[in-house]
Amino acid sequence: MAIIRPYDAERDQDAIIRVWREVHWITSDEQAKWAPQFMEKARTDVAEVNGEAECQASSTDGTFRYLEEDLTMSAIVGVTTSRIARKQRLAQRVTAHRIAQDAANGVEICTLTMFEQGFYDLMGFGTGPYGHRVRFDPADLTIDRPFRVPRRLKADDWKMIHAAMINRRLTHGGCRLYPAELLQVELNHAEKSFLLGYCDGPGGELTHFFWASDHEEHGPSYVYMMAYQDHDQFLELLALMRSLGDQIRLFQMVEPPDVQLQDLIKQPFRARMVSEKGSFNTLIRGDGYWQARICDLEACMAKTRLDGPTARFNLVLTDPIEKYLDGDAPWRGLSGEYVVTLGLESSAGPGADPALPTLTASVGAFTRMWLGVRPATGLAVTDDLDGPPELLSALDRTLRLPVPGLCGWEY
Repeated sequence: MAIIRPYDAERDQDAIIRVWREVHWITSDEQAKWAPQFMEKARTDVAEVNGEAECQASSTDGTFRYLEEDLTMSAIVGVTTSRIARKQRLAQRVTAHRIAQDAANGVEICTLTMFEQGFYDLMGFGTGPYGHRVRFDPADLTIDRPFRVPRRLKADDWKMIHAAMINRRLTHGGCRLYPAELLQVELNHAEKSFLLGYCDGPGGELTHFFWASDHEEHGPSYVYMMAYQDHDQFLELLALMRSLGDQIRLFQMVEPPDVQLQDLIKQPFRARMVSEKGSFNTLIRGDGYWQARICDLEACMAKTRLDGPTARFNLVLTDPIEKYLDGDAPWRGLSGEYVVTLGLESSAGPGADPALPTLTASVGAFTRMWLGVRPATGLAVTDDLDGPPELLSALDRTLRLPVPGLCGWEY
């Protein structure tokens, strides 16, 4: 049986680099140079098989914005399994172990971006809302405003770039990640890219920028990361992209959750039809590519302040992560019975009140409802959530939230 344990650089570094090469996370010796820093700056656990690390899961600290509150967050930033260790449930076990360690240390919510829906559901994650990936010809932007000559940024500017990401405008569902050294790894891992931005802070700090791929002369160019502190700065970045339209024929970026990029694109339907069969096809695609799960129910509810009518109910919560945890895990998931109040003053505590209606849910489905991904009445149709119709309708009225989005910082 595989042994799940913390990463040890002396024992495991070469083995994990080999695994990363196998799955093509590393394609050059230059990229391999940065793998040790990633493993050591993140919190990394491994599954040892026949004396060697063959599976790895890494997490890092962060914050997650819930309306006006910041929750402590663990972000799963890497899970890989070697070619000889597939289908042994090692990725589930090592990821569950990593989450349990973080939850035991006080993390309130855990998030990740997924390779496919279904796998991380086994550890209690629920899928976020559709994020819109917009492919557009920058020359078709209708931004009619001046822009200034930007600063050319490099990977060596990782400290100021990280600071700009930390200080950027956040909406419901936005996140920040620490430490900065992980962004340094990410910047050096991308072999062909460019960064342009503006240093408008009172002390010359970087305030807004974008980082995009630069693989071909004419694109397509994928926007990896974007930061801005207000919408005027956002529009300046789009005006800057538009200025590049005489060479770059296509940008792709994740649409910020509080704007609709289609409003700023000239004749988007015509452009889509004309480019449909080509490599530079323009389109707007929606998919749920990130997931989240509550790790501390009481803490998350205590930070929930809703303007809608108060809803009070029993919650019977199931958490599938426990089946992947060893017997000595410091945290066993959230399965149990709770009394929950949602409103201006929200709370959750163990127990049951026979006078209250009862909601039954998996932790992933409850997380989706609480975040506002979909209403309770909709989740009762497609996910593991059920309750009396009157309670579901009441929860719909209480949890009227903006669409949550991790926009700007994918990991």
